[in-house]
Amino acid sequence: GAHLTAASAGDDRPSVFEAVAQDSLMAAVKPALQHLVKVLAESNPGRYGFLWHWFDEIYVLLDLLLQQHYLARCSASFSENFYSLKRIPIGDCRQQPLATAGLPKRQHWKSLLLLVLVPYLKGKLEKLVSSLREEDEYSIHPPSSSWKRFYRAFLAAYPFVNMTWEGWFLVQQLCYILGKAQHHSPMLRLAGVRLVRLTAEDIKALEKKLPGATSSQTHSIKTQVQSAARKALGGIAFSLSTGLSVSVFFLQFLDWWYSSENQETIKSLTALPTPPPPVHLDHGASSALLPKLKTVCPLCRKIRVNATALSTSGFVFCYRCVYSYVKTHQRCPITGYATELQHLVKLYSPES
Repeated sequence: GAHLTAASAGDDRPSVFEAVAQDSLMAAVKPALQHLVKVLAESNPGRYGFLWHWFDEIYVLLDLLLQQHYLARCSASFSENFYSLKRIPIGDCRQQPLATAGLPKRQHWKSLLLLVLVPYLKGKLEKLVSSLREEDEYSIHPPSSSWKRFYRAFLAAYPFVNMTWEGWFLVQQLCYILGKAQHHSPMLRLAGVRLVRLTAEDIKALEKKLPGATSSQTHSIKTQVQSAARKALGGIAFSLSTGLSVSVFFLQFLDWWYSSENQETIKSLTALPTPPPPVHLDHGASSALLPKLKTVCPLCRKIRVNATALSTSGFVFCYRCVYSYVKTHQRCPITGYATELQHLVKLYSPES
């Protein structure tokens, strides 16, 4: 495997390990932030519940700001700059532009859209497919036969579409390893750029750009406002990038902590006594009250049918009732804990 990492003299292509590592960096950041938002939403649903409900949209806006900052300043995404890489346009230019020069407008905006919009849409599509599978499994969908046929056809076709998508990336990486392609990812080809390593001139230019940006002064009010807004957005993006850089090392610690090497610690925690029921945190008018009879659903106030528990709180409801409620409000009806459809657990008794 030495030929995969060794670079010949004058070869500015990153190794496949560098290319794949920078791809996986941003993929690890979103789940970590999502877990943090979930903890905040569970601790105080009234104050932080909206963060959980709109997490995908808030994250894509922050990601857009972050990637725009790095593409404009370093000609690279956040993760590419973290691994000392930059993007250059595809072409036969003999001399590479400096990282501080930025990408041409066409490649810049294509790179930004592919970096931010494609992962967002793919995540939304996966959530939609998961929701439709739940509805199809328990017949929670419109009675129209045409809708049923559409659902079934979409669910049947999605695995093949997803397999084609992932296979495209795999073939591209194999071609990159064998030296038959300039890109390890089809997204780079669609953006019209390729990855190269930062040179010593690039590093010097990046170090001089920040202090040099404040040297020019202007008396135009419009220009001053635009400059102030640009500096504010750049400051926010810089704070985000610094925090993400530090959190990368923290993610490594979390991977170790939850690895199989700590099974003894996990077993010792599970040996503790069962905790009491969760505190009723949601006192709003829309919150459900617990019925006196344990066999009654708190939502429909009837005898439970197809009993289903929420793993986030432990309370039991009718499947149809809690499915519709969680899908709409994304929280437990009793406690207000942040909840998703994947937290529904079917209960089976010997009588059933």
